[in-house]
Parts: sequence; C-alpha cells; structure tokens
Amino acid sequence: QVQLVESGGGLVQVGGSLRLSCSASGSIFSGNAMGWYRQAPGKQRELVAQIFSGGSTNYADSVKGRFTISRDNAKNTIYLQMNSLKPEDTAVYYCNKVASWARLSWGQGTQVTVSS
Repeated sequence: QVQLVESGGGLVQVGGSLRLSCSASGSIFSGNAMGWYRQAPGKQRELVAQIFSGGSTNYADSVKGRFTISRDNAKNTIYLQMNSLKPEDTAVYYCNKVASWARLSWGQGTQVTVSS
C-alpha cells in the first residue's frame, strides 16, 4: 500500500504564503487524479485542488486564483502553493486520490494556521 506523507504546514499571517508537499512511497500518478483536501475543526473534509494524470487542474471556488497544485513525477510528490492566505484557510491539509474507490490510506496531514 502506498503511504502518503504531508508536510510544509505552519503558522502564517493573513496574506502570507505556504507550500505544502505530499510525498508518496510509490507511484501515484498513473490513472486517477490526485487531490489536496482540508478539514477544519467541526467541518467535513473538502477537496480544494486536484491534478489529473494529463496535468490539468481544478480548484474549489474558495481557493481559485490563490492556490496552485503541481506535481513532480520523478519524486512521486505533489505540491500545493498557497498564496494570499485567509483565516478561513486554517485546517489540516491532506492529499489523496480523488476517486473514492481508488482512495489510499490517509496520511497524518499537515496543520495550516492563518492568524489575523
């Protein structure tokens, strides 16, 4: 089973930037799209960005224009560049397959806290 390890979170002020990384123990780019998810306290986990096997991307309206998802095939890693951060971006961020039937075991996530 491929293992996912997220990193790069931290405490940042409003308007700041962070770059998250998701490293996989095996290939994660064949087939289904990969996505970044986030879960804020008391809320359900939501998909905020996805990258398809062909390289196209899609974003939730709440992060469009501020977040950029990318990948490094050789490193089995996907990234999430987050700019112009807002307090409502505060959450634990995870990566995983987008298709529920292809979902891998969830990693530990990385905490992002945006202070106002």
